[in-house]
Amino acid sequence: MSYKNSVDLLPKELIEQVQQYVEGKVIYIPKKQENKKSWGENTDTKRFLALRNSQICSDYKSGMSIQQLSEKYFLAEKSIQRILKQKND
Repeated sequence: MSYKNSVDLLPKELIEQVQQYVEGKVIYIPKKQENKKSWGENTDTKRFLALRNSQICSDYKSGMSIQQLSEKYFLAEKSIQRILKQKND
C-alpha cells in the first residue's frame, strides 16, 4: 500500500476538520463494504491453492502418507491433515 499526502487529495476544509481529531499521524480510511473484494479475488492465489489441495487429496488417495505429502508440498503435517479433512467434509 502506498501512502498519499492528504494535501494532494482532500479539500483544505476537510483536512482542517480531520485535524480536530488527529494531527501528524498516519490514518487508514477503509473501503466501503460494497467496494471490498473477497480474499484472493485480485490474484490467482485462491485458484492455485484449490488446485494444490486437490492434488494433495489425489496423492493421498494414491497411497502417499501424510509425512510424504508434507515433504512434497513443504507443508506441516497438521496442514496436510486439515486440507484432507476439508476436502472430505
